[in-house]
Amino acid sequence: MIALMMALGSSLAYGCADFLGGLGARKAHVLRTVMIAAPASLVVELLLWPVLGASFSGATLAWGAASGIASAAAFALLYRTLAIGPMNVLSPVTALVSAALPVSVGLLQGEHLSAAGLVGLPLALVAVILVSAGHGTGSARPTRTALMLAFGAGAAIALQLVFLHQAPSDSGVAPLIVGRAVSSAVTLAAAGVLYRRLGPERPSYAMSAAAGVLDSVANLLFLLAARDGDLAVVAVLVALYPAGTILLARAMLAERVHRGQLLGLGTAAVAVSLLALTT
Repeated sequence: MIALMMALGSSLAYGCADFLGGLGARKAHVLRTVMIAAPASLVVELLLWPVLGASFSGATLAWGAASGIASAAAFALLYRTLAIGPMNVLSPVTALVSAALPVSVGLLQGEHLSAAGLVGLPLALVAVILVSAGHGTGSARPTRTALMLAFGAGAAIALQLVFLHQAPSDSGVAPLIVGRAVSSAVTLAAAGVLYRRLGPERPSYAMSAAAGVLDSVANLLFLLAARDGDLAVVAVLVALYPAGTILLARAMLAERVHRGQLLGLGTAAVAVSLLALTT
């Protein structure tokens, strides 16, 4: 049950971070947003070091660095995806892609589910699909480029989660620190190379920093949940994060929430209840 609650907390934090990051990226080049968000995340993780501890073994450094590279790609692709919009379509597409790989890895590594879990896990995936289904009349249709970016962002997020899960369970927050340091370095290097293309526009510093802080919190909760529970269950619960993004987009941007998406939210609640029985 603790793992389930941390997974849901991670999902909520990811959803809020994506909304703020996508909104901030609408005002400037996406790299300018990531340049603020990634270091802000690193500061949070460094502050957690004395509290939760960290062990920097060779395996931790390797898996942490791999997650950092994937995280840098995820940051840029996801915020660019959400900046193009519409958020209420692209965010669930990204979530569905990001769930498939970690769930598959968890099951292939020998994780076993109870009867309730065998129903709840696919039902949760169905919930993500329903949330992303049908944009209806009057809603903006995503372009092919936006959809490709959404799939790429989902794959990068999936790899980040899988790599974090592979780090030694006694490494504390070390995988997060290494990963964020690498992702920050990659982001700053890319910004230096592309500096002339970034344009003069500045992103919302507050939104970008808040997105980075929330992303760090989400990563921490995922890591703790995956260490305490099954990766397959944790990953699919985390993939429900578009619910937060969609509701924020509805409240602040007046983006439409359709019946299929509302059905998806209800289905997600049922799936979470079933998965709770597996803990």
